[in-house]
Amino acid sequence: MFVLLMLFLFKYIDDLIGKGFEWYVIMELIGYQCAVQLSMALPLSMLLSSIMTFGNLGESYELVAIKAAGVSLRKAMSPLFILVGLFAAGSFLFSDYILPVVNLKMGSLLWDVRNKKADFLIKPGIFNSTIPGYAIRAKSKSKDGTVLYDLTIYDKSKGNSASDVLVAKEGYMYNSRDQNFMILKLIDGVRYEDSRANNAKTYDPRQQFTRFYFKETETKFNMDAFEMKRTDENLFKQHHQMLNLRQLKLKSDTNLMELDSLSKMTAQELKHNILFTSRYYNEGVRENAKIEVGNNILAYIPESNRRNVVSSALGQVQQFKDGTFNRSTEYQGLVDKDTRYDIEYHRKFTLAISCLLLFAIGAPLGAIIRKGGLGAPVVISIIFFLIYHIISTVAEKSAKDGAMTPFWGMWMAILVLSPLAAFLTYKSTTDSALFDIDQYKIKAQVALQWIKEKLNIKKQKV
Repeated sequence: MFVLLMLFLFKYIDDLIGKGFEWYVIMELIGYQCAVQLSMALPLSMLLSSIMTFGNLGESYELVAIKAAGVSLRKAMSPLFILVGLFAAGSFLFSDYILPVVNLKMGSLLWDVRNKKADFLIKPGIFNSTIPGYAIRAKSKSKDGTVLYDLTIYDKSKGNSASDVLVAKEGYMYNSRDQNFMILKLIDGVRYEDSRANNAKTYDPRQQFTRFYFKETETKFNMDAFEMKRTDENLFKQHHQMLNLRQLKLKSDTNLMELDSLSKMTAQELKHNILFTSRYYNEGVRENAKIEVGNNILAYIPESNRRNVVSSALGQVQQFKDGTFNRSTEYQGLVDKDTRYDIEYHRKFTLAISCLLLFAIGAPLGAIIRKGGLGAPVVISIIFFLIYHIISTVAEKSAKDGAMTPFWGMWMAILVLSPLAAFLTYKSTTDSALFDIDQYKIKAQVALQWIKEKLNIKKQKV
């Protein structure tokens, strides 16, 4: 979990640093992320713990004692299968009831965190425009950053067409008692004001330009723009990651109804544009036109009406093309949404099954390698988890792109690794030395000896 949290912090470090968040906001975000990362941490922990447990049992020859007592490895693993089954059931309930709520809380908080402005910070020689309506520049500043020298402030907060400019030799920054305002105490300066009105429609030769000289004055800046305002969580409730199984089923059914309605509407419009273009279509008795296939159809139209007919046909084709293009974009959006719903629906089950699968891989694997501790088990568990994670990620992306169905995309890793779990279980029950390097060395030496004997026999014959 620590590694996964570090990955999360590295990803969003630019959105967290320099914005003056309170410590409880960061801890709330990390707490939500812990729950979100459980979908990756739980299967990996199942794999690692099973390898370490059975590796320790094999390394201390306790598995040998268990088998000598007449208890098979499969029977010895059955209590742990029950325990892992309880974990899997708990993970399913967690992913269906708790994870959507956590995703909603974290999604809204992360949105607010990323959209919050950075704290007001003056860099020497650079204009700062983070305060709405102001641009502030200081030539230099003190070490603690509270005293600014050679200040230039452009004030556009009044909405005039011209800017009011304030120049001062020094400025002292401090916050108001309620922390809602930043107060800048200015020393020895002048303020230039241009009184041109923004709504002046005619030229006025008697324009007023004012200069205010001061020894000391104060300017107050509203800091509401730097406060983090929480967004209404109801705006995020329709996202597929914020829904449980029942809600996903309802959303999917609604989406399918919209797809069916859009398809019927497009087919009906296509039928109207292709099957008839005349107002006489439903009037009177019609006779089929005597037109030979392959001839120029314009030859059957009077020359005086050809331009109007062609123009009308092109207009109808363009109209149908534009309507079809707009509906195709809407249709593709509904198809993508339906795919997301199906993927999220299957994800609720794959988390629980992945715990069982990785335990079924880790337990016999630990019994085969007979290594405990945090050395070889960690390396092997990471390798197998990466294989599982890569397959599931690639397959899920393929499902999102439409290359395969959501079912195969979400269950591909489990279906691919299930035969491996069965193979390792078989090898562990038959006391196979699958990962014993010494056994492979002995077999290699026997093979080399056999090859040498064959070569010697051939030389003797020659």
